[in-house]
Amino acid sequence: MSQNRQNDRQNNGPAETTDPRIRRSRHMLIEALGKLLTQKSFDDISIQEIAAVATLNRATFYLHYPDKNALLQAMTAERFGELIERRGLSFTDCDAALRAIVLGVCDYLADTAGCPGQFAKLPLEGSIIPVVKDMFRKGAADHTMAPGVDPELLATTAAWAIFGAARSWVQTPDRIPAEEMARRIEAMVKPIFLSASVS
Repeated sequence: MSQNRQNDRQNNGPAETTDPRIRRSRHMLIEALGKLLTQKSFDDISIQEIAAVATLNRATFYLHYPDKNALLQAMTAERFGELIERRGLSFTDCDAALRAIVLGVCDYLADTAGCPGQFAKLPLEGSIIPVVKDMFRKGAADHTMAPGVDPELLATTAAWAIFGAARSWVQTPDRIPAEEMARRIEAMVKPIFLSASVS
């Protein structure tokens, strides 16, 4: 195994790459999982099935993802990114980034709840929370934290708060528009970050 691939696996997932062959294989695996999820539950899908639908072999799967949960997380990250891009949301400053993340989670949950097949039954905590935590970890690296603040705990707390509020919203009949809910969630979560960072 090459040093780059070893580093990818050690970092709990594939690193970004510009190699078109690698990107193509990852895209094929994500598309295969998406197709299978219209037919059966995530728990009932095997890595062999994913590889077969992607017209790749199991060894190729493992070159890119350690397990199907990592593939689900990659699929979530890709679709989450597409939602943010579709809305034209900006990460130009902290407030805009928080708003984009919150609205992205609301959109993702609403879109998934309306999907056919097994998408509505996905283990969303395991796919969305890591993606959102990673965004917050990257953001925290650009800020000085107050003494005693654990950036990992901060990212976890904020990610779960956003996910929990958005999931409650998406399960509410006659729910308010996503933009309004995102504003409410942002107002609740922003003080967490303000108290954790040095002014």
